[in-house]
Amino acid sequence: MLDDHDNDRRDFLKCMAWAGSGALFAFEGGIASSVALDGALAATPRRAAKSLTFVQVSDSHIGFNKPPNADARATFREAIAKVKALSVQPDFIIHTGDVSQLSRDDEFDDADQMLKETGLPVFFIPGEHDMLDENPGTGFFKRFGQKDGRRWYSFDHAGVHFVALVNVADLKPGGMGNLGPEQLKWLKADLAGRSSSTPIVVFAHIPLWTLYPDWGWGTDDSAEALKLLARFGSVTVLNGHIHQITQKVEGRIHFHTARSTAFPQPAPGTAPAPGPLKVPPDQLRSMLGITDAMLVTGRDRIALIDSTLSS
Repeated sequence: MLDDHDNDRRDFLKCMAWAGSGALFAFEGGIASSVALDGALAATPRRAAKSLTFVQVSDSHIGFNKPPNADARATFREAIAKVKALSVQPDFIIHTGDVSQLSRDDEFDDADQMLKETGLPVFFIPGEHDMLDENPGTGFFKRFGQKDGRRWYSFDHAGVHFVALVNVADLKPGGMGNLGPEQLKWLKADLAGRSSSTPIVVFAHIPLWTLYPDWGWGTDDSAEALKLLARFGSVTVLNGHIHQITQKVEGRIHFHTARSTAFPQPAPGTAPAPGPLKVPPDQLRSMLGITDAMLVTGRDRIALIDSTLSS
């Protein structure tokens, strides 16, 4: 669990309009909204009673070197540079999976070293590309897993409860994600003692809503998890996997999928299959980005800020 002794230093976001591109998430009473990251970079911080910021990066695919991106390491470095350039540094970073392209040790190591340059704590969950070794996930969890060996976990910070779920360990036909009964049982127990007024942030790799089942863009047993989350007044669900921004609101649950830092994918149903979308080199960075979040206690929203690598 992180210390929250300095949580009163961040309250520089008031604009709550969707801005589209890498995101700064602002938690204001727990409901997601966003502003342009350029605005966040230029903003003058003002003091607040309590606040929290963190950054989401996703789908770095370190090791990818084909069109449209000959060097995914280079674009990940650019994403890290954007985080370091924020005028108010986030409390931590969340990486929502596909750290690597082929689950190789050197790919994990390069990503790890680049993220360490920020000086920030980083919380990881795996994507399917991180589970390609002989014993799936061994390399990923050895480097990025919890000390007690858990694959899914939770933590609390600044009054927000964060839940990290793994839905890529048992992919279903067509590539649909799966949580499984053991993890759902754990989730029920983890949430049981929480007040319904506690802001909840859930992060996983594959979306927890059925975005496009023909491409496996969904989690087949996510409905059971969402039932457990439905009693909470503020739930934000963060995912990666599809390499483009999508948002959905279902009751009091706000879903957000982030851009990749490596390559875009086609919009659902606009191509024969998912995969790297080939775009002109001068357009690539406008389709890659990060996401940032902020919570100010006493407000009624979580602010989400997306920015591209070109902005």
